[in-house]
Amino acid sequence: MAFSPSASVLLLLTLGVVGLAEPVHFLDCGSVVGKVQVVEVIPCPVQPCKLHKGESYSVNVTFISDVWSQNTTASVHGIIFEVEVPFPIPQPDGCKCGINCPIEKGKTYNYLNKLPVKKEYPSMKLVVEWKLLDDKLNLLFCWKIPVEIV
Repeated sequence: MAFSPSASVLLLLTLGVVGLAEPVHFLDCGSVVGKVQVVEVIPCPVQPCKLHKGESYSVNVTFISDVWSQNTTASVHGIIFEVEVPFPIPQPDGCKCGINCPIEKGKTYNYLNKLPVKKEYPSMKLVVEWKLLDDKLNLLFCWKIPVEIV
């Protein structure tokens, strides 16, 4: 199979971006029916991740499901002084974020989403908590990372 020059460039660019992806250190915050393997926030070359206002960050979570589930729902919060503040994400339906539903027990999945950082957000350090729930509202995964909004 021959690649066109533009397809070759696109492939190299994609591989370059994937090559820049660094897994972040995360705290599992109660994954009940799944196990997180890797969390990547792109770009986040060092932790705590510096999230710039007005930009959007790619989030890739590799996890193994311990259950069957027809659907999934994600929620994201910023934890500020132990108070959970909702962070809206563009797509809360996990089945539209790289996961082919229904989810099967024992399979590995790559969940892909975006974390937009609004210009209105105050500059501060906080913890981001990301949850993915199955169709029975059990946690497929829950992870936390420290971030700084700049």
